[in-house]
Amino acid sequence: MKNFFFDFDSTLADTRNVAVLSTQRAYDAQGLAIPSREAVVSYMGVPIEVSFAKMAKEDLSDQDLEDLYTVFRSQYHVTEQEGITLFDGMATTLEQLTRRGANLYVVSSKHSVPLQRNLDQVGLSGTFAAVSGSDTVDHYKPAPDGIWNLVTRFDLDLAESVMIGDAKYDMKMGHNAGVATAAAMWGAADPESVKAEQPTYLLKTPADLLTI
Repeated sequence: MKNFFFDFDSTLADTRNVAVLSTQRAYDAQGLAIPSREAVVSYMGVPIEVSFAKMAKEDLSDQDLEDLYTVFRSQYHVTEQEGITLFDGMATTLEQLTRRGANLYVVSSKHSVPLQRNLDQVGLSGTFAAVSGSDTVDHYKPAPDGIWNLVTRFDLDLAESVMIGDAKYDMKMGHNAGVATAAAMWGAADPESVKAEQPTYLLKTPADLLTI
């Protein structure tokens, strides 16, 4: 494999607590029923433009949802300071892949602005050739848009490409894009749903990326 597409949340970095707290605080601030931790985690990997309406117990208008997105992003900006950390071994693995001449990219369901900010925060600002956030695609995961945009932009070979992620949505996107898939089991909240997508590779640790 020469082209590595990484999800960010729970794949490159442990952001689960930040996502849960930010979501719950946003719903609370808007006077809405607060989603459970389990509900928030189950939708990680899905853009908020899709997941927030599904988690709400109330009927929300388009404006209600826009307001909720705004409050969430503000809360996330604050809460992320409480702790986003790279998974053990990730920095070393990325460095070794780069030395081998691999092309590294990030394909995430979060907006490109907080995505880049988070990459800077964990010391990966110059590691990736490009990032693809939810604002760069017409169709969200599991649609293949995020991968295909980068494949087209950098003239990449699908046969030499792999999507790495912790959720079933990442595996589905990789399948839909026609690339290999690698399950980041170190961050998977629902391992069985990931395995059910029959990923090309099951990885126990970030270092396992060096074997594919």
